[in-house]
Amino acid sequence: MPEETLIRDSGISFRSILFGSATERPAEQLAAPDFFVDLNLDQIVASITARKDEYNLSPFFYMPLRELDDITFRQEIMRDLENARLADDIKAFAQKMRAVREHLTKAEKFYYKLQKQRWFLDAVSIYCDAVTSLAHDLCAANLTARGLLGFTDFIVRYAGSERFISLCGQTNKLAAELAAVNYTVLIDGLRVQVRRYDGQPDYSAEVEATFEKFQHGAVKEYVFKFSDPEQMNHVEAQIITLVSQLYPGTFSTLENYCTANKDFQDNTVIIFDREIQFYIAYLEYLARFKSAGLSFCYPRVVRHCKQVYSYESFDLALARKLEAANSTTVCNDFQLSGKERMLVVSGPNQGGKTTFSRTFGQLHYLASLGCPVPGTGAQLFLFDRLFTHFEREEDIKNLRGKLQDDLIRIHQIFEQATPNSIVIMNEIFTSTTLQDAVLLSKKIAAKLLELDALSVWVTFVEEIASLSQQTVSMVSTVVPENPALRTYKIIRRAADGLAYAMAIAEKHHLTYAMIKERTNS
Repeated sequence: MPEETLIRDSGISFRSILFGSATERPAEQLAAPDFFVDLNLDQIVASITARKDEYNLSPFFYMPLRELDDITFRQEIMRDLENARLADDIKAFAQKMRAVREHLTKAEKFYYKLQKQRWFLDAVSIYCDAVTSLAHDLCAANLTARGLLGFTDFIVRYAGSERFISLCGQTNKLAAELAAVNYTVLIDGLRVQVRRYDGQPDYSAEVEATFEKFQHGAVKEYVFKFSDPEQMNHVEAQIITLVSQLYPGTFSTLENYCTANKDFQDNTVIIFDREIQFYIAYLEYLARFKSAGLSFCYPRVVRHCKQVYSYESFDLALARKLEAANSTTVCNDFQLSGKERMLVVSGPNQGGKTTFSRTFGQLHYLASLGCPVPGTGAQLFLFDRLFTHFEREEDIKNLRGKLQDDLIRIHQIFEQATPNSIVIMNEIFTSTTLQDAVLLSKKIAAKLLELDALSVWVTFVEEIASLSQQTVSMVSTVVPENPALRTYKIIRRAADGLAYAMAIAEKHHLTYAMIKERTNS
């Protein structure tokens, strides 16, 4: 919608299709959270919002919900919109609203006043049809979501309001009057006369009728097709100006109509048109993965219980890349119960450990938006803050070494984290000696466990996995017959890095016994 076009509120109460319990819509977050890049959520949001730039949906994905009921509110709407018929009706409404915006934008750019007014009239006509059709479609739908039921009540009352009915009536009447305007154009050299149509014969029809008897079979088309630009040229403008003088009453009504209805759009309708695209865009994004056989579920989100689990989950960003390459996405499970708070992920390099940690973060964040998440079933925690610490390139500008930078970033996390936070650490302390890495990792893990926050720690320091009853060891696996090949499955079992080293050594005949046997022979 162009900035010059005003909108107003009908006075019929309805707040938002996104923020259920809010007394008013919260201020939009214009910047992505700090952890977005680490978890590849920036890639996911970019893919979801692609080709929907006009709605500016990204800020909605930067605003996790803080109330369980708000999450349920959105899940209900997502479920209703999985009905293909309802989704198509919403998309048809959105297409009409897009046409309204396009007409208004073009009307602002046109030079000639009468052309501006006609395009404005058409914009209002499309808007009236969009609202009327949406009210009908929503009433016919089998809705269960509180948000959609609330909006249906609004749109029905708005469509039945005196103001809207009057707007539709004026629009239809004026459009009919303009359609009834007939005139003739007489061209004599450079002289053009415009007159009222008074039953003069249509010579083009007479010419066609005369030559029709000479037509035998299919004939070659010689009609010259002129370009039809939307902007009128000066000759057309002069002609339509003369026509307006022939029908002064109709064109005076058009001018008064445009002035009186410049703020014809209702604010709530405009907000709905934008906010509903959050759901449509997300469900359209998931459709591509569902068609490939991947599953999604509506997670149970909890606040006072830290027992979390997910079955057959996967990294959405990686799945998109694999889908484009026609590769298979590997799914994984996780579970924390009782006193367990930390998943410690170890195993061979390039085995899917970092992907697993991203999956854990993605699931919790997407659940906090009220969205379906990858997997066949899940129970996830409603966090207050989410922190990530992933390995970064050394920054020569801050004059700090990599180890010092790691420690400073970890200190900043502990300054802000609470027992209700989620912390994800990936391969820290790789720049120091193993002895120092073990010492530092144990101290930080102990502090994190003392905080009682849920966490995932990808590490080569396997001692952390058995630090206490709060830690759970997860290991990335390899193909038993060929340990050099990764399965990308992360399973719950005790860490044993030596097993991989021995398996690889045996595969390549490099065990101590094999080497000694060859050297002695």
